[in-house]
Amino acid sequence: MARVSDEELHQLAAALGDKLCARNWMLATAESCTGGWVGQLLTSLPGSSQWYERGFITYANAAKIEMLGVPAELLETQGAVSEETAAAMAAGALAHSHAQATLAISGIAGPSGGTPQKPVGLVCYGWALADGTVMSSTCRLDGDREEIRSRAVAAALRGLIELLG
Repeated sequence: MARVSDEELHQLAAALGDKLCARNWMLATAESCTGGWVGQLLTSLPGSSQWYERGFITYANAAKIEMLGVPAELLETQGAVSEETAAAMAAGALAHSHAQATLAISGIAGPSGGTPQKPVGLVCYGWALADGTVMSSTCRLDGDREEIRSRAVAAALRGLIELLG
């Protein structure tokens, strides 16, 4: 499979921006395996400063702990790639920003780093809203590193769009 097209990613980003603008909300992102791709995508849209507040690139576990307040014990017991960690990243982004909505991504983009329990392509997402809603999900994505990362960006955006209704 090919990576998600730039056009599709821009459409998703614009749709999310519209949802956030309609609520007069700001967004913060917490990214690991996507390395800031979501933030770069969102800030490529004119007017995104109206609804995108900040992004955290927390590739290392220490960054997740220091910048987002993810408990070290959680990382030790569940690992960086888990729904629990993704949810904690999203909640931490909310707590460490002025945003009303957040999304988080943590995964194994490959080509190495996978295990039988957590294979390459496993990606976990977290979303948090100012009303206390915290949701998470996991999916297994096929493809090379670029394909996995682009699909992870698209899935995270779709998930928040759906959550915002």
